[in-house]
Amino acid sequence: MRRVDAAEIDALLPQTQCTRCGYAGCRPYAEALASGAAALNQCPPGGAALIESLARLLGREPLPLNPVHGVEAPARIAWIDPQACIGCARCLPPCPVDAILGAQRQLHTVIPAWCTGCELCLVACPVDCIHMRAWPDAMPQPQPADNRRRHHAHEARRAAAAATREQALQQLKHRATSAADPT
Repeated sequence: MRRVDAAEIDALLPQTQCTRCGYAGCRPYAEALASGAAALNQCPPGGAALIESLARLLGREPLPLNPVHGVEAPARIAWIDPQACIGCARCLPPCPVDAILGAQRQLHTVIPAWCTGCELCLVACPVDCIHMRAWPDAMPQPQPADNRRRHHAHEARRAAAAATREQALQQLKHRATSAADPT
């Protein structure tokens, strides 16, 4: 087994950020592969072709896709039924590449060129208005580098929002403590 940097492995992954491999995204899976903590057959979106590439890179024997993580299938794209969408916005946070456009109490839609087909939005929808459809032949699929860039931007926005919330909470606590102190 050859020692390989996680960045080399991550460069091969499809960057769907679907979490089907059992990790929080493609980079954590790449890190687990690099450390030897994960099997190379855990990525359904990458399928047999990815497993073959990973086996060559890592100097391991290829394995069939582990069905625990899903099955290899043609690329799919999310579609939101405009007649059923209630504008709850629950589909926005789980989308790892911000491919869903909408706001609270507004109709949501998918930016087709950005959708990775990860299916994470499906479970978030309380009215089951999101459906997966076959990827249109006439439309190019998003490239892994673009998916990675969008995912990093998504994570950075989430981290900034969490930091802002934490700072506001600390200020409220400080004011409450100051107001309660009679001295």
